[in-house]
Amino acid sequence: MNREVSKARTSTKQMTTLSNNTRVAFQGERGAFSEEAAVKLLGDSIELIPRPTFNALFSSLREGLADYLLAPVENSIAGAVHPSVELLKESELEVVNEVTIPVGQNLIACPGVKFVDIQEVQSHPMALAQCSRFFKLHPQLIQIASDDTAGSVAEIVQRRDRHRAAIGSKRAAAIYGGVIVRENIQDTKDNFTRFLLLSNNLKGMKP
Repeated sequence: MNREVSKARTSTKQMTTLSNNTRVAFQGERGAFSEEAAVKLLGDSIELIPRPTFNALFSSLREGLADYLLAPVENSIAGAVHPSVELLKESELEVVNEVTIPVGQNLIACPGVKFVDIQEVQSHPMALAQCSRFFKLHPQLIQIASDDTAGSVAEIVQRRDRHRAAIGSKRAAAIYGGVIVRENIQDTKDNFTRFLLLSNNLKGMKP
């Protein structure tokens, strides 16, 4: 476990289920890996609350927008998710559960776009870092950092940009109508991200 992450306050009581319609915030847009992790951990009866940035995510409970939040803290390739970890260390939130999911990064473009058309690739910095070997093989591609993987997919499809692709999940490609041009471009097949479910109180937990 990453030393930074290990400093988080951890509850001695693990949460296994939530009541229906419990609000769980995550960073990113629909189709983000955080959304996938939330559904894997808690099921599809929860209400998912997308938040645009990590600062917005960690303010969700204080603002009364969510009951819990799910934050990524470390990746097996890129290491600690520093913005998330720093906000966790500064907060008074408690860890009530965690989940680790496999992360397959895909190069996603607008329908009809071929690989040779692509000049720029947009995604979250962590996603770009997880695909460093791909960019070394294709040095002509310009990397553009953004706030979110799924949001990047949504943006390039909405703009119908034939020269810019995004890196994101198959879930995001399906939601926004993108086409996968290259599949599983992350540095290794064994690519995992660990998420922590956080709360400012332990009410409502079922053993």
